[in-house]
Amino acid sequence: MRCSVSLGRKIKTFATKMVITSGNEEDREGQERESKEESVLAMLGIIGTILNLIVIIFVYIYTTL
Repeated sequence: MRCSVSLGRKIKTFATKMVITSGNEEDREGQERESKEESVLAMLGIIGTILNLIVIIFVYIYTTL
């Protein structure tokens, strides 16, 4: 009987911690917005890198002619 009581307390404590650490809806919206911003910035970085490589190739071809 004693083991089940302590197990029940642990489960309740664990469930309470999960609720507290999950955050509220505003935090989740902020995290989603931040994630979208990071995705956009990553994509812009990739596009910028590709454009820089294209410019380097054209400059190399132009200077070797």
